[in-house]
This record gives sequence, structure tokens and C-alpha cells, in this order.
Amino acid sequence: MIRFSLSCEREHAFEAWFRSNDDYETQRKRGLVECPNCGSSSVSKALMAPSVSTGRRREKIALAMNQAQKQAMAELKALSQKMRENSDYVGDKFAEEARKIHFGETEARGIYGEATPEEAKGLAEDGVSFMPIPVFPDDQN
Repeated sequence: MIRFSLSCEREHAFEAWFRSNDDYETQRKRGLVECPNCGSSSVSKALMAPSVSTGRRREKIALAMNQAQKQAMAELKALSQKMRENSDYVGDKFAEEARKIHFGETEARGIYGEATPEEAKGLAEDGVSFMPIPVFPDDQN
């Protein structure tokens, strides 16, 4: 995971995590990266210092969780993995495929993929049941 320092057209500064630079660029172009202060999707990377993650730093983060938190995180990761294993990946066609399934235009099956905030809002308004699946930093490393 990469943490980017970002700013919007109104010069609000904020940070966000991405799997890669390509992931950031894809989400930015699709209008998925928004300023948490004003909601602007006109966002760009700000000047930032590099951050290098070491194994030692990861240990400190893991040690900061108590046993109940570690157990809950492990269960959430397992559930997320099981959902992916038992579903079809449809990429950025998620909203389209979810509607087809909801309205009986295609066979009912589990799917996962990406949707813009506008697509997710439209799905909710149409009564389509869905939920976000968390992506954990370790999934990408």
C-alpha cells in the first residue's frame, strides 16, 4: 500500500492509501478520489517525502492490537477471502452486472468488483443489495 499526500482544487490537503500509483490514477480518472473537506474530485498529488515500510514497523503495528482485535481482524480477513473465492470478479462492470442479477436478466451468482460512488448510490436507490469488501494492506504485498 502507498500513502499519497493529496490536495484538491481548493487547496485542501489530505492523505489517502492506494495499492499502487496505477490504482490511484485509475480511481482519480473515474472520479473516485474526492476531497473529504469539500467533495471535489479535482484532486492531485501533493509534494511528499517517501515513506519506507520495514518489517520492524509492521511488528509495532501488530503489537498495538490486543488479542480480541487480532482475532477480529483475522476473522474479517478470512471472511473477505472466502467471499472472493466464492464470487466472480466483474471489475468495473459491477453496477451493470449487479443490476442484471437483481432484475433477473442473468443467473443469480455472487460477484465482486469496483463501482463509483455514483454507481453505488444508484444501486442502493434501485434496491440492489451489495456491500463493500475490505482490502487489507497485506493482500497487496
